[in-house]
Amino acid sequence: MRQDTGINTARAFVEARKTGQAIAAYPGEPPLDLAAAYRVQDAAIALWHRTIGGWKVGRINSPEDERLGADRLAGPIFADAIVDGTLGEPVLPVFAAGFAAGEAELLLRIGVPRQGPLPRDDAETLGWIDEVRIGLEIASSPYPGINDDGACVTISDHGNNAGLVLGPPVARERWADLQAIDVETLVNGQAVGRASVATMLDGPLGAVRFLLGNLRERGIEPQGGWWISSGAVTGVHGVTPGDRLSARFIGIGEVSCRIAAVSG
Repeated sequence: MRQDTGINTARAFVEARKTGQAIAAYPGEPPLDLAAAYRVQDAAIALWHRTIGGWKVGRINSPEDERLGADRLAGPIFADAIVDGTLGEPVLPVFAAGFAAGEAELLLRIGVPRQGPLPRDDAETLGWIDEVRIGLEIASSPYPGINDDGACVTISDHGNNAGLVLGPPVARERWADLQAIDVETLVNGQAVGRASVATMLDGPLGAVRFLLGNLRERGIEPQGGWWISSGAVTGVHGVTPGDRLSARFIGIGEVSCRIAAVSG
């Protein structure tokens, strides 16, 4: 994949997101490897005049993880797409004619970035974190085939992120055992997924380590205050405008939002 093709693809995705228009077919040649996919993503970030407020981490499933040599992917979350769900039930826009889903996730905030080597285990990773919350990631793209076409296509359009809902905080004494938390996701009051955080590869702290390494490889310096959406606990659940998405983190609290159609 040529670099100029990546820029053209990025431009098409940014324009579609700005105007709220769906894209029926992938704009250009789909990236075939991670390097090409992140080139498109980085080009798209450069085209926006929006501040990054965090990053989403998603899973790359088997057998694609073996082919690509990675079991996670990353994408930017813009600061103006991060809302505080503890102040009321927010409304999050999605591409009704594109792809739209919601995910229950643990959200970890970077404190003061550390110098030197990246963290190697959970204890060192906790040294990078100054807050943990429960939350919801809204995954949406103008291209409806973004997940069906594989991880490289997902990466190329902003990692398929469209927003983040911050829920109640997780007490610090629970940070060392985040994987013991059980989660239930609901759409319009009906349970659509239940799981333990223990099912998430090496857990939320492992997602933080992956992201820090990913950013370093791309020459991006971590910033204090960035949120890391650490991955779907109960799965990726389709939503449509008018839906109410909520998640219960057992023993911690609940978080919810309403889904609306994006406008240009």
